Amino acid sequence: MEIRIDDLQGGEVIALLEEHLADMYATSPPESVHALDVEALKSPEITFFSCWKDQTLLGCVAIKELDAKHAELKSMRTSGHARQSGVASKLLTHVLAIAEQRQYERISLETGAENYFRPARNLYEKFGFEYCTPFADYSPDPNSKFMTRTVSVSHLPAS
Repeated sequence: MEIRIDDLQGGEVIALLEEHLADMYATSPPESVHALDVEALKSPEITFFSCWKDQTLLGCVAIKELDAKHAELKSMRTSGHARQSGVASKLLTHVLAIAEQRQYERISLETGAENYFRPARNLYEKFGFEYCTPFADYSPDPNSKFMTRTVSVSHLPAS
């Protein structure tokens, strides 16, 4: 697997992000969807990563700098054909290492409260994320769960 910074120009990546957005709108009320579209992911405070095996897209994730000490995980998605193969764990491990390199103290995320999002929440819990109050510009929302953790690769789960 190769994880690399992506310029969001490739058709496979765009299709995966469009699938991600469609799923978010299918499972959550529109006012509770906080996933970003391709243009929003091109913002300068966001670094977007894609994960590949040979020429096959396996997944993606982004990290958004909120301030010099705090980052947000965005757009975590595994391709349908790559689910249950460890891609999400690899992406999350990669982003946490990047966060540590950038000397962020904390990384947070918003995910859905619905059962559809339970596998994602389980993964985040495995990686040491804990539930928290809304952060950054988020407001309390019964359809959202907010999670955070300190940044330290030494706190990663055993492979």
